[in-house]
Amino acid sequence: MKCPKCNNKMEKVKYESIEVDRCINCKGIWFDDLELEQLLKIKGSEIIDTGSKKLGKKFNKIESIKCPKCNMLMINMVNLDQPHIWYEQCNKCAGIFLDAGEYKDLKERTLSDFFKDISIIIKGGRK
Repeated sequence: MKCPKCNNKMEKVKYESIEVDRCINCKGIWFDDLELEQLLKIKGSEIIDTGSKKLGKKFNKIESIKCPKCNMLMINMVNLDQPHIWYEQCNKCAGIFLDAGEYKDLKERTLSDFFKDISIIIKGGRK
């Protein structure tokens, strides 16, 4: 499988019994349907997100990408619990792509997140 953001090879990464795909270059992570929800419940699973937030922010600016499984244009989504986190989801296969650092951010809900979220809501934009 090729990365939908930088077109490099994706490597299989397994945590407990759940296997996801991570880009060898930009370190974005592809989650097949329900893998994200399952991993979020497992303590320590943030170890799969090895990319830097800085690199992730760079690739997060690429908004128009195609699903690496279906080749369909993916939909830009926002996490309702943490609106500063934007990701892409396939409308056909329900796969999700998170840029480097976004999975770790999803796992950590901090006071800083609260203030980031309020700031983004007030400004009405994307990070």
